[in-house]
Amino acid sequence: QVQLVESGGDSVQAGGSLRLTCAASAYNYYMYSLAWFRQAPGKEREGVACISGYGDTVYGEPVKGRFTVSRDNAKNTMYLKMNSLKPEDTASYYCAAERRPYCRGIRPSDFGDWGQGTQVTVSS
Repeated sequence: QVQLVESGGDSVQAGGSLRLTCAASAYNYYMYSLAWFRQAPGKEREGVACISGYGDTVYGEPVKGRFTVSRDNAKNTMYLKMNSLKPEDTASYYCAAERRPYCRGIRPSDFGDWGQGTQVTVSS
């Protein structure tokens, strides 16, 4: 099991930027696909982005062109750079991991290890 800790959530104005960080404890970290999810109150958890052990990426439609996922395998860390933030991006953001080096998808059922979440609030 991988322990995951998110950080970087904050309150920002629409149009602003944030970078989220997910620190992981994992041996052979590159063997894991990693993902970001988000969940707003009253809504289902939504896949934001996935990055494979080799750096291939998949994005959810609402964030394409605005968000960028990256990872540093030497530091066991994943990042989510969020630009042009909108009020509808307001949610708790979670990182997740699965011992599978490629991204099969960004559905919650594709991932077994989860962090506790970090809150992002975007005001208009």
